[in-house]
Parts: sequence; structure tokens; C-alpha cells
Amino acid sequence: MQQNIPGSYSQSAPNPPTSTFSARIRLSDNQKRAENGGETRKRMPARSGRRRERVEVPCDPTDVAAWFAGRLPDGWFEGAVEVSVDRDEILVIGSLAPPRDAPEGADAAKVAQASRIEGFREETRGARMAIAEAGQHKWQRIVSWGARCGDTDEVFTNASVPVMTRLRLADRQVLDTLIDAGVARSRSEAMAWCVQQVGLNQSEWIDRLRDAMTEVERIRSEGPGA
Repeated sequence: MQQNIPGSYSQSAPNPPTSTFSARIRLSDNQKRAENGGETRKRMPARSGRRRERVEVPCDPTDVAAWFAGRLPDGWFEGAVEVSVDRDEILVIGSLAPPRDAPEGADAAKVAQASRIEGFREETRGARMAIAEAGQHKWQRIVSWGARCGDTDEVFTNASVPVMTRLRLADRQVLDTLIDAGVARSRSEAMAWCVQQVGLNQSEWIDRLRDAMTEVERIRSEGPGA
């Protein structure tokens, strides 16, 4: 006669009970439901075909500036805020009152202005986050902040958006020359440097181009079917 050892099963005995294994499965499922807020997460269907393009929400700079003027507390900034808009980001910069009792000297003034900006950033963080969240939901763009005090400007954490491009040999050689000269560490940094130089040296032409595009949009909005 075969002797049964506690905790083991003989060859003639039925399969081991599965209650422990089933309990573990139920426990795992319950944990997943708890992590998902009490609901079982549904598996998303596999995507097929070409990648869907993002639908761009219309974002008129004048409307954006007016919206922020209504949302911002009156005591935050002196005068109207400066609002810049592109396809990815809305940047809001306001002017702060300069410190009155700062010590004399340019260096002391710089320190006082930077301290004023830092204090504003810390004191308004929660309120700015709430306003930014509402703006992001409305225009589907990242909302970033900045402040100006006297001669000191500071932009808080803002978006750095990758931009893809294709360059031919001659254009790539320009970027590689900037890398070899130590101006940039990579082709992406070299490209960013080139864009900055165009913005600095051709700012008047770019401003005229922007004004012309604004006029085109205005005329288009007044056309038939607008």
C-alpha cells in the first residue's frame, strides 16, 4: 500500500485542487480594477493604416490675449500681458513692478529684479497651473509663462518641440562646419543656432512677414462664406 505523505498526492488521487490558483487570479483581477478606478481597462484595438494627423484648433492671438486678460488677477502684472502663439505653445509674459527700495547700482538692481520674478513664480504657481490647464483644454496647446521686471526677463519652463527636416549635402555641410567649429555639439543644436541667428538678424523682415500673414487672414475672414 502506498503511503500518503501530508502535503503530497498519490498517483491514484485526483488532480490537486485549483482553489488557491483561482483565488490568486481573482485577487490579481481585483487589484487591476482598483488601480484602474474600479473599472476594468479595455484593450484598445490595433491601429492600422496611416497615422492620423492632429487636428489644429484655431487660435487667434488677439482672442488668446483677451482670454488671459480676463482670467489673470488684476494685481499680477503692470499693463497688458504679451502673448505669443504658435502651433504647439502659448507663451504668456507679464511685466512686474520693479522693487522700490533696492540698493543703488546695476548689479544690485539685477539681483532685486531676479528676486522679484522668483517670488512671483513661487507665489502664483498654483493659480497659474489652473489657468494654464484651462487654456490648454481650450486651445489644445501647451501654456507657458514668463515675467519681466525692469531689464530682467525670465521665461519659466516652456516647451521644446522637435522639428524634423531633410537636408541635402550642401546644407548638411553647413551644420557639420558649425559642429567642427565648436558652435554646436550636434546637427540638431546647429539647426537651432541657425534659426536663432535668422530671428536675430532678420527680425524686421520676419515681423513684416507676420504682419502680412495677419492681413491675409483678416481679408480671408471677410470673404464670401466667412
